[in-house]
Amino acid sequence: MSEASKRSTIYFDPQLHAALRLKAAHTHRSLSEIVNDAVRAALAEDQEDLAAFAERVSEPVMSYEALLDDLKTHGKI
Repeated sequence: MSEASKRSTIYFDPQLHAALRLKAAHTHRSLSEIVNDAVRAALAEDQEDLAAFAERVSEPVMSYEALLDDLKTHGKI
């Protein structure tokens, strides 16, 4: 861990904690490294989702009801 690392207390489900400990031992990594990587991946995925939403902001919006009507009109349902 770097000097800039911050300490935090996290409470895991017992089975999840056991799985993380096993993974840490198997991969020769610390729990902190595994959790940090998982959080980074989750945040990166969120960022990708937000970018995709931003790219599609100018697309026309269709209500669920209108979508169903359109599908029915075109024989899809």
